[in-house]
Amino acid sequence: MAVLPSHIQELVKSMSSLPGIGQKSASRLVFYLLRDGGDLAMKLSEDLAALKTKTVSCPVCYGVMSASRDICDICSSPHRDHQIICVVEKQMDMIVMESAGIFKGLYHILNGAISPMNGVNPEDLMIDELERRVKVGNIKEVILATSAGLEGDTTGLYIQNLLAGCQVRVTKLARGLSVGADLEYADLRTLSQAFAGRS
Repeated sequence: MAVLPSHIQELVKSMSSLPGIGQKSASRLVFYLLRDGGDLAMKLSEDLAALKTKTVSCPVCYGVMSASRDICDICSSPHRDHQIICVVEKQMDMIVMESAGIFKGLYHILNGAISPMNGVNPEDLMIDELERRVKVGNIKEVILATSAGLEGDTTGLYIQNLLAGCQVRVTKLARGLSVGADLEYADLRTLSQAFAGRS
């Protein structure tokens, strides 16, 4: 079997390091892009470059936003309830909530969950920033929407203890969600019930 050019091997290697894409899938994608005639490959190249040059983290909620903005659309919206913050682990959790249309407050994205076994400690997440938001803002409720598993529960409990001295109501989603399940994969009905039954 002929050896592939090194730049193709490198692209296959890079693509196979993405979540959910193995060596075979990455090879198929690379050869599809080669057959495409170049237009799709060039468009992907431009879009990937823009991902890094035109996207920044919102200084309020830590979600992704356009680099041309000061804060994201949700944080700047006058139609959102600025006294309620929903704490999620990752951007995809926020996207799921938004697509369900069940929450009209603000978000705070932790960028992960506490996991000492994986080397992720509270200081590695946006937890101190959440505490600052609660202390300086007129926040009445913090909803913990961390995943229903050991890491999510640990993170939620840590935040609950951290905010115990603040004048804020801390609630968590009801357990309509399966233990160990990510919000990202929850169906909208289950998510709505979990949200409505928060305690």
